Amino acid sequence: MTTHETYPVGTPGRPWDASEVLAWRARQTGKRRYDADVLSVIETLRSRYEVLQYGRLDHDPDRYPLFCINSRAWRDELPCALVTGGVHGYETSGVHGALRFVDRHASSYEGRVNLIVAPCISPWAYEMIQRWNPHAIDPNRSFFDDSPAQEAAAVLRLIAPFRDRVLVHVDLHETTDTDESEFRPALAARDGLAYLPGEIPDGFYLVDDSERPQTEFQQAVIAAVAEVTHIAPADRHGEIIGSPVIAPGIIHYPLKRLGLCAGITDAAFRTTTEVYPDSPRASGEQCIAAQVVAVCAALDFALAHTGGNR
Repeated sequence: MTTHETYPVGTPGRPWDASEVLAWRARQTGKRRYDADVLSVIETLRSRYEVLQYGRLDHDPDRYPLFCINSRAWRDELPCALVTGGVHGYETSGVHGALRFVDRHASSYEGRVNLIVAPCISPWAYEMIQRWNPHAIDPNRSFFDDSPAQEAAAVLRLIAPFRDRVLVHVDLHETTDTDESEFRPALAARDGLAYLPGEIPDGFYLVDDSERPQTEFQQAVIAAVAEVTHIAPADRHGEIIGSPVIAPGIIHYPLKRLGLCAGITDAAFRTTTEVYPDSPRASGEQCIAAQVVAVCAALDFALAHTGGNR
């Protein structure tokens, strides 16, 4: 396992400077293709939905246009539902879960809610299988005004016109073994801090908002996902990734204060999903299915509790 002392970029105890960020980026290599895996799928959805380009990355902009998929029959009197994936590009099932939800299930919500799905917010990171963007910035700590992450800033511009009308937001993520073998050691090295090993939970869990918790909503999503994959248990401290478990498979974070994607609106119902693709008890297909089920369960609960259920 990589540790802070052996991380190949930087000097222990000293934060990275610009040259070290460049050295880190030079180590990143493309392992899959955004155009083949994501853009090609989005093209197949154009006949059924509105596909909108909401930005492009300044790092190779022709290669990394940013797209969302919206309800074609948009009605201003309806609430909005936001689904985001690929904030961390390496978290594969979030990207493909968002796309599969649109392909197989989004039409059933037509006329009940306006859908906005941004399936791959960080396409460079998707190709590199990386957590950060090309500038060694974590987009999912950067959703605030004057964001240093262009991926986050583009999403904030996208949602600005309907930000106050979002009823439900589901942000799709994964927790992987590489969080401990690569990404947390890299974070410690970048910031000049000591790397303290953590524990990866085996299973699906949700991150609720500590400032506005919606436990019943989270529990409904957990119950639905439990039909397709296992729920992460608490560790020996009664925690998941260092946070107390407040109900099976549910922890709290201060979403807005941490600059997390799930905190970009004041939606009454919002959650961050976390699946574990490295589990011997779950396949990649199960992880994608879990993301899709989570989105559907979240939408169904929100609509049922606000008079929008048929």
